[in-house]
Amino acid sequence: MKLRIATYNIHKGVSSLGSRPRVHALKQALARMQADVFFLQEVQGRHDLLAARHAAHWPEQPQHDFLAGDSHHAAYGMNAVYDHGHHGNALLSRFEIASQSNQDVSDHAYEARGILHCVLKTPTVDVHCYVVHLGLFGGGRRRQTAALIEAVRSSSPPDAPLIIAGDFNDWGNRLSDFLRARLDVTEIFDERIASAGMMQGVGSYLQQLIGRTPKLKPARTFPAAFPWLRLDRIYLRGFTVESAEVLHGAEWAKLSDHAPIVATLRLR
Repeated sequence: MKLRIATYNIHKGVSSLGSRPRVHALKQALARMQADVFFLQEVQGRHDLLAARHAAHWPEQPQHDFLAGDSHHAAYGMNAVYDHGHHGNALLSRFEIASQSNQDVSDHAYEARGILHCVLKTPTVDVHCYVVHLGLFGGGRRRQTAALIEAVRSSSPPDAPLIIAGDFNDWGNRLSDFLRARLDVTEIFDERIASAGMMQGVGSYLQQLIGRTPKLKPARTFPAAFPWLRLDRIYLRGFTVESAEVLHGAEWAKLSDHAPIVATLRLR
């Protein structure tokens, strides 16, 4: 079974400069990705002020339902709640969403975060999906990663295919080894980096002799126009990666401050 997926922090459906509405353009961009499953962060479930200010360009539906349209099922995990609305994570899936739950992993009162867990009924096997958006501070991210590991272990069988995707805010790449060791996952660009190291032939052999191997690093995804920081991730278990790429440049910078990652997977 092949599965095309994408992870994308959509910046609440407004431009990163000027907060101009981009929800309709985002819907067109998602359609062009042709993904079976979207892992979305900063999805605006409701925002009364923007809806009033941009009535002609702001959909009446919550963003997750609007973006899902008729082609995908939608699940929404509400994290941040305020007087005029709320936002959180969302998962859009062509497959039936058999179950969904949202776990609050906020580390302090000023930064609401959650883990949205959905089980997808694919034609061959149930796939466990986790949409993640971690905090801005290192200590909080470590605690949230520990909570993520516990959530995965308690909510999915140890041999179940799973996908964990989202905005990890982990620009120093300090969490990947922790997740690999505890959950037996790989990051979506691991295989490409390891393969590139093996293709170096003699150079790779000498690196191994002196104890140096290619360092596994996620892709750069922020800011969208000229990605430099490695914030967005996809971790997998039970899948091989056929292709993976970051979509960036001027066109994508108009939609969000993050660049999306799109990948094609094959079930092992």
